[in-house]
Amino acid sequence: MAIIQPFKAVHPTADKVSLVTSRSYDDYGATELAAYLEFNPFSFLHILNPAYVNQQKIGFDKRFKAVAHKYTDFKRDGILVQEDKPVLYLYQIESKNHTFIGILAGTSIKDYQDNVIKKHEDTLQYRVDLFKDYLHQTGFNTEPVLMTYNSNTALSKWITTKAQERPLLDFSTTNKEKHTLWKIADETEIQWLQEQFKSIGDLYIADGHHRSASAELLYEQDKNSGNQNLNYFMSYLIADTNVKIYEYNRLVRDLNGYSKDDFIKKLAENFVIKSKKQELWKPKHKFEFGMYLDNDFYSLKLKEENFIFGDTLSGLDAQILYKTVLQPILGIEDLRTDDRIAYVPGTKSITTIKEMVDNGEFEVGFMLFPITIKEIKDLADANLIMPPKSTFIEPKFRSGLVVYEI
Repeated sequence: MAIIQPFKAVHPTADKVSLVTSRSYDDYGATELAAYLEFNPFSFLHILNPAYVNQQKIGFDKRFKAVAHKYTDFKRDGILVQEDKPVLYLYQIESKNHTFIGILAGTSIKDYQDNVIKKHEDTLQYRVDLFKDYLHQTGFNTEPVLMTYNSNTALSKWITTKAQERPLLDFSTTNKEKHTLWKIADETEIQWLQEQFKSIGDLYIADGHHRSASAELLYEQDKNSGNQNLNYFMSYLIADTNVKIYEYNRLVRDLNGYSKDDFIKKLAENFVIKSKKQELWKPKHKFEFGMYLDNDFYSLKLKEENFIFGDTLSGLDAQILYKTVLQPILGIEDLRTDDRIAYVPGTKSITTIKEMVDNGEFEVGFMLFPITIKEIKDLADANLIMPPKSTFIEPKFRSGLVVYEI
């Protein structure tokens, strides 16, 4: 029984929303970031990176305080405005190939602790601690946790009807996405939605494990402060049928001392290998893997008769590749910290992997078949942890569109 909560959100004014919102801060390279900061005074990037000229010269504490001050400036100048009472939102993202629509709400720390909100990824403690300090110092978060729920007919019909109403905000971005935000302020509607999510049951984190873990850590640190906003964190709730899951492909810098021929012989113990020459080949089914090595593509078909999959984790393609190739043959133990391995999301063209191998930075690349939402939910239900960098999940939220104050 999941709890959702309205909150007194902050958002840009309608005339400036397309100028304010940005992609996630980490998406920007140094040159692109500098250009936005130089030529767009309304960009939320000014808040996220207020001391960009001297960023390397200040510590986290001073930087986080500067973020808080710049955020206050944006509110003072009327670039960002706050709702006068707690609300929910319906939010739609339309791209060339996909349309995503879901509900923005506060989700419960207690549900997170009680495993009503289910997880499938591990977290790095230093990242959790750092973002907790960021939340504590800045007093806001603008990147919701992406959560899925079991598709619900009544809720789907309500969303379709609500999306016919006049939106609060409606704008397009330079990457040709259209974003639409509807405010849900009517108390009867809010109560009905709350009842729907109570009946839906468990929620599943699709993206945002570190953000949710940081919110819990902040709650434990400051729960005696009397701040009720600490009891919740902002989430974007979307039906499990509406998420788009891409694979994360792997690149390895060397063959761990193996020659090409010996490496392929080792692979043949567990895979049926076919050369695809220069065909830009990627797997089309589970238990298939693509490989790019020495100017040629290969298909690797797992010899399933060699394996018994006792649980969902052991049958994941990312786990299979780790257990049969990356760890025993290439000697990669820690997928998070070993600098011999790198990751390319499936949103990138397969030619990206080819180019990175061809230029000599890496020696071999592996292409995977995407994990399904059912596999993610089965993992979470069984309290199992997925290998790092197994999924790249859309939609991605715009920073600065909706802000949850703490």
